[in-house]
Amino acid sequence: MALYRGKICRSVLDGGDRHLRKCIVLLYQPCHLSTSSKPKGVISLIVSKAKYVNEKYERFLERKFPRFYELYSTFMKGFRMLLVEAKEVGMIKQKMSHQGVEFHQLSYREMEKLRQFRRDIIKAAPVVLISIPPFANYIVFLLMYFFPRQLLIRHFWTPNQQEEFLDIYHRMRMESYVDILDNLSKAIPQVTEKSLQSQMLNLCTQVKHGSHPQVNDIQAVSAAFAGPPFGLKRLDVHQLKAFSRVLFLTPHLPAFFLQRRLGSHICEIHNLDCALLKLGVGMLSEVEVKRACYIRGLNSTHLSTEDCRTWLNCWLQLSSRLKVSEASLLLHSMVLLSTNYHNSVKQ
Repeated sequence: MALYRGKICRSVLDGGDRHLRKCIVLLYQPCHLSTSSKPKGVISLIVSKAKYVNEKYERFLERKFPRFYELYSTFMKGFRMLLVEAKEVGMIKQKMSHQGVEFHQLSYREMEKLRQFRRDIIKAAPVVLISIPPFANYIVFLLMYFFPRQLLIRHFWTPNQQEEFLDIYHRMRMESYVDILDNLSKAIPQVTEKSLQSQMLNLCTQVKHGSHPQVNDIQAVSAAFAGPPFGLKRLDVHQLKAFSRVLFLTPHLPAFFLQRRLGSHICEIHNLDCALLKLGVGMLSEVEVKRACYIRGLNSTHLSTEDCRTWLNCWLQLSSRLKVSEASLLLHSMVLLSTNYHNSVKQ
């Protein structure tokens, strides 16, 4: 069309002003056959059509395959939640980079989001990669159905699954609680100071007989955890593996790496404690309170919010009094403070 117009213009150049004006008008008329002009609203039309088809597909699944629809909706909601969290984490990282903020200088919620997202993304990465190709999300649905606890993170669990799986994970780490208490009792004779040795013995006996210890009783033996025999660098491989299971870390590493990871994670929890003291336990929502208790060793799924707040305040009271060199006591307190708390609440 453009070439045709060019020929007409050249043919009328000798025809005077009248023909020239006609040529100019012809040149500036819109050409509906040109590929450069796109129909308006095509993109919005495609988006709305895709949305309509997707909604129709979801209604079909809900009506014909309710169980599959539950998995499908859980996956889609979880994926959206994961994307939102990824965006928030990106903003926190950007803030740390631009403002020169260290991890321990962040607010409690920012620190907790970074900590949890890092652990979630490591576990979720294989599943997310599998779901990227077209129609591969059906493979993810099969994984959700057969191995939801092992392969998926909390975003992709139903509410019932969350409660069930947290109970399972806590029972798994409670198996290590017995070993930790036994090792603690066996090492008491190595404490040189007699009064401290007696206090340690009373504390272990109290916990083993089902009583919940007081914060002051635990703090009174803090000196024994600054060095031998209970200091973090003095723990043997068996103890390091037991504590790794308590913190949901892999125990299948050399002792040196286990020790470093435990030190890093308990330091991270201590930083969270410091930030939480500034914020205040009362400012946390029910979900945040229960999650905070759970990562510190307490199974909070069947406790009331008030009971969780009470326990968390006791934990913070102890954490705020400990020195950096006594980090091992904070690690042991995950067992000492949580083992019999449910029994004390029932009484």
